Amino acid sequence: MTDESRIALLIDADNSPASKIDEILDELANYGVINIRRAYGDWKSRHLNAWEEVLHEYAIQPIQQFAYTKGKNATDSAMIIDAMDLLYTKQLDGFGIVSSDSDFTPLVMRIRANGLKVFGFGEKKTPSPFVSACSKFLYLETLGVSVEADVKAPVATNAESVVSPAPKAATVRLSAKELKSDTRLVNLLRKAVEAAADDEGWAGLGAVGQHISKQASFDSRNYGYAKLRDLYQAIGLFDIQVKDKGVYVRDKRLSQRSASAVAQ
Repeated sequence: MTDESRIALLIDADNSPASKIDEILDELANYGVINIRRAYGDWKSRHLNAWEEVLHEYAIQPIQQFAYTKGKNATDSAMIIDAMDLLYTKQLDGFGIVSSDSDFTPLVMRIRANGLKVFGFGEKKTPSPFVSACSKFLYLETLGVSVEADVKAPVATNAESVVSPAPKAATVRLSAKELKSDTRLVNLLRKAVEAAADDEGWAGLGAVGQHISKQASFDSRNYGYAKLRDLYQAIGLFDIQVKDKGVYVRDKRLSQRSASAVAQ
């Protein structure tokens, strides 16, 4: 997607924190122009007060949705209907969906079937089907925080917070052991390298990243690493080399096999 790509941002205000709107818009700006911005919810509800405070500042259109039946979320239905209308009546290149609700999974799949990108944003409680359905999904806890530290920054005490605001928490980096225990992640990284590798097993990191983006909703920041290179290095399963101003990775198992063959 280019800077001229047109994106519609739809926000499930009932299930999303208003405090992350700045980071969400900043992230989407990397992929195009956000020319449609809508937030859905029952605006008579007190728990949406935080959203009301940022609507005008970020040019977000509030869409009122009453709870017609107690215990049922009418906001989801309104978002889905609007998304389908936009899909067929506007010339869009992508959607931004902000919610931690898995009910939007079929919608995301339908939008992507039409060839559009879907950028999802939700909390870490978001069910995996919704996460996997998106072209790219980012956990809101990782947006706007440092990914350079291994532990969370200390939280200020009540006395300290009166003097100055508490520092932003840092996203916890998963250790090599934790990364290796994620079978899906390991397979994804290995297969991406294999698909882009030359005869010696080396694959350009750029080509590897493109391959991953075509088949999975993935972002290294969700694991606590700012760049894909950092993640490949941290997991400890790949050799990394820099040559001709490019970064290349190779499965360490190939190096081990070559070493064994030489020894024999």
